[in-house]
Amino acid sequence: MIETRLHDDVLEILIANPPVNALGTKVRQGMFKAIEDADANAAIKAVVIRGSGKLFSGGADISEFGKAPVEPWLPEVVDRIEACSKPVVAVIHGMALGGGLEVALACHYRVATPKTKLGLPEVNLGLLPGAGGTQRLPRLVGVEAALGMIVTGKPVPATKGKEIGLVDLLAEEGELAEAAISFARSQSEVRRTGSLRVNATPEVFENFKAQNARAIGRMEAPLACIEAVKAATELPLDKGQQRERELFMGLMMGAQSKALRHAFFAERTAAKIVGLPEGTQPREISRVGVIGAGTMGGGISMNFLSAGIPVTIVEMAQDALDRGTGVMRKNYEATAAKGRMTSEQVEQAMGLLNPTLDFDALSQCDLIIEAVYENMDVKKDIFGRLDGVAKPGAILASNTSYLDINEIAAATNRPQDVVGMHFFSPANVMKLLEVVRGDKTAADVLVTAMGLGRKVGKVPVVAGVCYGFIGNRMLIPRQTQAVQLLLEGATPAQVDKVHTDFGMPMGPFQMADLAGVDIGWHRDPNRIENIRDALCAQSRWGQKTGAGFYDYDDKRKPSPSPVTQAIIDEFRAKSGVTPREISDEEITARTIYTMVNEGALILEEGIAQRASDIDVVWLYGYGWPRWTGGPMFWANEVGLQAILDGINKYAGQLGPDFKVSSLLQTCAAEGKPLDR
Repeated sequence: MIETRLHDDVLEILIANPPVNALGTKVRQGMFKAIEDADANAAIKAVVIRGSGKLFSGGADISEFGKAPVEPWLPEVVDRIEACSKPVVAVIHGMALGGGLEVALACHYRVATPKTKLGLPEVNLGLLPGAGGTQRLPRLVGVEAALGMIVTGKPVPATKGKEIGLVDLLAEEGELAEAAISFARSQSEVRRTGSLRVNATPEVFENFKAQNARAIGRMEAPLACIEAVKAATELPLDKGQQRERELFMGLMMGAQSKALRHAFFAERTAAKIVGLPEGTQPREISRVGVIGAGTMGGGISMNFLSAGIPVTIVEMAQDALDRGTGVMRKNYEATAAKGRMTSEQVEQAMGLLNPTLDFDALSQCDLIIEAVYENMDVKKDIFGRLDGVAKPGAILASNTSYLDINEIAAATNRPQDVVGMHFFSPANVMKLLEVVRGDKTAADVLVTAMGLGRKVGKVPVVAGVCYGFIGNRMLIPRQTQAVQLLLEGATPAQVDKVHTDFGMPMGPFQMADLAGVDIGWHRDPNRIENIRDALCAQSRWGQKTGAGFYDYDDKRKPSPSPVTQAIIDEFRAKSGVTPREISDEEITARTIYTMVNEGALILEEGIAQRASDIDVVWLYGYGWPRWTGGPMFWANEVGLQAILDGINKYAGQLGPDFKVSSLLQTCAAEGKPLDR
């Protein structure tokens, strides 16, 4: 775990705990002892601390989360490093995150490669840096730079670290170890970060809160981080660390951090495939084909191009192909304009794209993703054609949002090679990927799709076959009840406000207007069976037409629509419904509790592997408030009996087809959390 090497009068302490050099018990114990020994050895003039492998340290050992701490705690190790009477230099490559950066901050000097990333991401777990990070970083780089790193949790490159005083020397990877030893040998005195002073007026902190109010939202950890940094300007190091520890423990015991830690582990667990034969290896993917250059096809293609994977994109008409590739280039150039890509990277990505009208060009692809509109006959026709074009062993994937993968696979003679890869719009931005396992999908196909999803920066989740899979299926009862609530007396704004107050980025009707009210509409203006049909018949298709459930101005700002209300009133009269006062509590029960119930049905049927996978889908695909942990975790925390009671209270309004999950009933009765 800890190795030491003596370079004449400089001791090298090597953190050797792969894969991320986590600061587990043995690492902490070894590092503490190594510093003690170096301090006591008169022959040693300086110390360097370095990480083995690809990085310095990724921080705390997550396997220790929730367990009783074992001494020495990281704060003790960090303090001991800083107290060393001989110069200690952190030699940083790859990454120094969380506790890893706190170790580096305790060192008297820091040497890094230009590509190194330095960060304190604890806020993403609902915590703050608990080993002196909130006290040492502002003393070293100033309050504003420290707030930017600690409160957002975003790492900075070492080049930026050099500018703000976090890094003392930059050296290229191959020269780093030698440069650091030479640098350490040249230092004649220690420079303890904790002894530095930093000042700031109260206005600095208030201004930072105001400027970042939207990002902070209802999160507790960012405010605690600000409070801890403020303590660094008011208290000596030991008192500041005491305040940091108090704030840390308050967050650790709180509901938000518990939920955020659940989300952290849920994402990692989602990568594990249940029932996978041991030793299953992925297929090699060197070129991807995409059918359709529209919004989804173009966005899907960009994921692979950005990852350096060549793409052949096929369209039926030249103007559609040109339009699609033009949008892709425009998106890349917009990213470059924001400084997130270089112009060279834009050209490199677009250079990997082969746009064509020749369907047979897909014969060279190892994975082919169909991204046309949601029509089963069209998709089956495409897969039938693919069966005769794709090379043996090629994976055939559909980006369908709802349709039956088994039926699509049956259109081929190779159903074992067919899988669903449901990207979310905009596909080049949204992180979620539902990987739909058909009845005959081969294990290596599933493994390949999941691994490729991670390679292109997605969070993949396995789903079984049903209408809407996991995420969209759970939307169905929410949308059904939301529309019914309009008939009974609620307004679109009232229903949406319940959801945004809950923490969702938008409510059901705001989402419908954004996505397009006409999605899935039968396109017959004379067939008006419900409110949506009536809206669509009047071309009220949402934001794209300036009118949907809401009216929109030229800046797409919504306002209540008298036209929509008249349509609602008309349907209400036809249905013989007398409007009544609808409470927020009823809206919550009928639109949010019913989603939890649908999630429980999904678990019952084996569509999701585990409850936490459902949480991942909703956190990454639909903007469910992360600080609640996801719908299933939230339901467990609220209390399943309370959820069930709410559903039963409004059973008479839920409709004859509504089915209460037996799993939900059993878990509520037995006091167990929801899971299979």
